[in-house]
Amino acid sequence: MNKFPYINGHILVAPVRHVSGLDQLCKKEMGELLATVQRSVDILKKVMKPDGFNVGLNLGKVAGAGVEEHLHFHIVPRWFGDTNALTVFADVRVIPEHLQKTFNNLKPYFQQMDLTIKN
Repeated sequence: MNKFPYINGHILVAPVRHVSGLDQLCKKEMGELLATVQRSVDILKKVMKPDGFNVGLNLGKVAGAGVEEHLHFHIVPRWFGDTNALTVFADVRVIPEHLQKTFNNLKPYFQQMDLTIKN
């Protein structure tokens, strides 16, 4: 989970091996990474029922990568009307559910996640 989420359910998916670029991943790692992104989206759909998602990654410090040496995908569930002026004008985020509660709600589903790649 993102320690400083944009919204409830904002999670990160990273490869096991520390790399800073997609070109450094082998095909198997890339497949596992994207399969984990897909399964994470499926879990968030089931548990949190968002209206949509923002999914992306920041490559390089200038692009906003907080840990430049370890790429990771952001998965941000979105709901109609979930933006507010506080974030834009005051750089303040309002998260309606405590991070620990969101973690506790999602944890059982991620523990059941089959991490093997299916053909």
